[in-house]
Amino acid sequence: MKIGNRIFKDYTYVMAIINLTPDSFFKDSRVAADDALFAAERAIDEGAAILDLGAQSTRPGFSEVTADVEISRLEKPLQAILSHFDIPVSVDTYFTEVAKFALGAGAHMINDVRGLMSEGMADEIARAGAAACIMHNAASQVEGDLFCEVENFLSAQAQFALSRGIERERICLDGGIGFAKSREQSLELLNGYGRLSRLGYPLLLGASRKSLFGGQPSERLAATLASTRLAAQNNVLFVRVHDVKENVTEIEKYYENKR
Repeated sequence: MKIGNRIFKDYTYVMAIINLTPDSFFKDSRVAADDALFAAERAIDEGAAILDLGAQSTRPGFSEVTADVEISRLEKPLQAILSHFDIPVSVDTYFTEVAKFALGAGAHMINDVRGLMSEGMADEIARAGAAACIMHNAASQVEGDLFCEVENFLSAQAQFALSRGIERERICLDGGIGFAKSREQSLELLNGYGRLSRLGYPLLLGASRKSLFGGQPSERLAATLASTRLAAQNNVLFVRVHDVKENVTEIEKYYENKR
């Protein structure tokens, strides 16, 4: 996969979460705007291959903020990170207006938890020559065959992305752990995540410290690391995580043992 001018292949890379929100479900991941550069530098030093900035919490029961609020939270941190570091930067948003702003500022990828369903989103990404992460989501909980639903949605939205001009090598897919799925469905998806590879696109796994692991967010690191190891075993290209150093170490151990 190509993000910015970087090629990602044949490994499992860490995408570092930088939450510019006051209400993300894992409070230790929340970053004040003035601390964003420090957070980015730490993530890079710990081995992150890409940074993912989010200015809207999408935790269960979240209170939506407007695109203008998202942009106000993103503006200074995004510009500072892009000017200080040579690393691909993704922006986590489902608002077309936010994507247009972020791409205009120089962001390299849009990580869209609504799978390019917002009007004009795919066009903005294509116009910027940027990458897209397309995530499965739905208005209500999935019923029936989970993998059939997820695969049909992702396949359709990937085709839509291509039709709007997004380059194939700049598309990756996310099964959407925890979105429109019960805990049992999220576990089923996680354990069979490699099946999504048959769609023909690289995959991103976003399971870090999520509720499918039980307990409190602060207690879910071990389970997150197990999911990262599973991702590496299934040739998932990216894992989107809160704890960069620990996940990088887990991936390195897996590949060392594989040799």
